[in-house]
Amino acid sequence: MSKIKIPHTLVLMFMMMMAALVLTWVLPTGSFERQMVDGQTVVTPGSFELHEDAEILGPQTLLTVIPRALAAAQDVIFFVFLIGGVLGIIRHTGALDAVIGKMLQKFGDRMGLLIFSGMFIFGLFSSLIGMAAEYVVFVGLLVGLCRAIKLDAMVAMGILVVGYGVGYGLSLFNPFTVVIAQAIAEVQPGSGAWLRIALLVPIFLVGFHHVYSYAKKVKADPKNSLLYDVPGDEVISDPDAYPDFNRTHIMVLVAFGLTLATLVYGISQQGWYLTELSALFVGLGIATIFIGRIKFDEAAQKFIDGAAQLTATALLVGFARSIAMILEDGQVLDTVIYYLSMPIDMMGSYFGAVGMLLIQSLLNLFIPSGSGQAFVTMPIMVPIADTAEIGRQVAVLAFQMGDGFMNMIVPTNPVLMGILGLAGIPYDRWFRFMAPLMLKLLVVCSLALMFAVLVGY
Repeated sequence: MSKIKIPHTLVLMFMMMMAALVLTWVLPTGSFERQMVDGQTVVTPGSFELHEDAEILGPQTLLTVIPRALAAAQDVIFFVFLIGGVLGIIRHTGALDAVIGKMLQKFGDRMGLLIFSGMFIFGLFSSLIGMAAEYVVFVGLLVGLCRAIKLDAMVAMGILVVGYGVGYGLSLFNPFTVVIAQAIAEVQPGSGAWLRIALLVPIFLVGFHHVYSYAKKVKADPKNSLLYDVPGDEVISDPDAYPDFNRTHIMVLVAFGLTLATLVYGISQQGWYLTELSALFVGLGIATIFIGRIKFDEAAQKFIDGAAQLTATALLVGFARSIAMILEDGQVLDTVIYYLSMPIDMMGSYFGAVGMLLIQSLLNLFIPSGSGQAFVTMPIMVPIADTAEIGRQVAVLAFQMGDGFMNMIVPTNPVLMGILGLAGIPYDRWFRFMAPLMLKLLVVCSLALMFAVLVGY
């Protein structure tokens, strides 16, 4: 009996767009009123109204939404292209190959240390300053390194995505999620960090165990890999086959390190986002050209080649944005939020907190943006939490977990789809890898929220 053939990720995206369009025909249309608060659009609690005369979206929406979504996601798309081009130039210097060779010598027989330290570093920066899209630059290096030590791209992206996802979901001071949500909930920004710190340890260990267990299976037998039948670039596993560090490699890596340090400073202190970060990496590319003494014509071609390799990734970003855009145009997104939030009042404080987690997790499929989800859902969840005798900090924590953890698996997350596209991982394989972990996290997070209610968090 032949296996069921899973369609290409772009085909899956289009099928989800069709499903979203059907939902706009089936669900009643409605919306909340919105108001401007400190320059941000925030939902007004208790203002939901159904619309009797809403315009019905036609099938042509499937055609028009794609270019509109690509335009709406252009900052992420061009960031991906520019990163690809700059990495093409850096790769041409041989610096990345030298790094892989050096890391093979260090981690070749220390798989657990590689996975643990990588996840810890990515999680740390996500927890403190909300880094996610910025990690795109590490995809190629991680994939090359993991393949070289007889693992696969799934392990590489497990290190990256699970690492930063755990940090994001239990962020201490993430300005894009926890700070905004706490401001809307009218609690002290940054407060309640003690519980998030306490939860980081067990939840990080759950994520580490999941990635490490899979890595051990792949190491023991490559046929255990979920990507065994997915073609990938051949990688040399002998450290001696990689170039030794020379002066040029060191200078390129110093420039790369200074760029990352500037990136961290810009995000945490200056509020930089993709425009500034794109400019920063363009500067790195130019510096690499001079450091590596690369001819301008040759550098231009390497830049184009590197960007071209990410065309599929860029398209996935746009298609992912299309799904939420259809629901917004059809005016059913607020309807979903309204009807999902209604039962919480009747669930009691303990199960109500878990209900908030489930709702935020489901809504993340439609609103993968952390700040966007905070502005839409928190004004609704806060008064519900008050009437259900659930602490506002608990409501914020449920939002954080639902947003951060679900962003590791929802196909509407442009950053995730971009990373998977760059790593060459079909979405259906990623779903199979992540689904068991999401169930584990759901159980742990539910217990954590009940504990938070118990201690009056």
